[in-house]
Amino acid sequence: MANREAIRELQARLASRLQAARDEGLSVSWLAVKSGGLNYLFPLAQSGEIFPITSLQPVPYARSWFRGVVNLRGGLYGVVDVARFVSGDKAVSGASVAPTPTEAVVVTLNAALDMNCALLVDTLAGLRNPEVFTAAQAPAADAPAYFGNRFTDASGEFWQEINLQTLSQLPRFLNITA
Repeated sequence: MANREAIRELQARLASRLQAARDEGLSVSWLAVKSGGLNYLFPLAQSGEIFPITSLQPVPYARSWFRGVVNLRGGLYGVVDVARFVSGDKAVSGASVAPTPTEAVVVTLNAALDMNCALLVDTLAGLRNPEVFTAAQAPAADAPAYFGNRFTDASGEFWQEINLQTLSQLPRFLNITA
């Protein structure tokens, strides 16, 4: 119960910071998340709402990165585990799927992308703008098509930008059957 309250408080703070950034004209570009021990940046223009994970219903014979479906505000959303998808884990969902962390949340794709999909992440890390990063590298030649730049922050942590629009159009992302 305390975890849900903490998530709601974080969501409220993020929403108020986002609104303040819009009002003040600040350049906030990404929603920062952590999943599978890695740091990711979702473009705000491609991100939707943030929800605590509740009542996740598994889907039989789906890839392990497709964790199931969930009802969010009356809509049915497919839930993709970002860490598993990026790592390329292709095991069948019935085979030893790791439990969902208690602080995990889902981030929906922006409605403009026309896809009822939510991305499961371990934790939210707030909003980021380009000024907080000390370096940026273009994606490697063999990087997935949905990888954007890789950024380094002042503490030396790496952050991988994920282009959600490109991700949502990939045949591998759209094919959940094992």
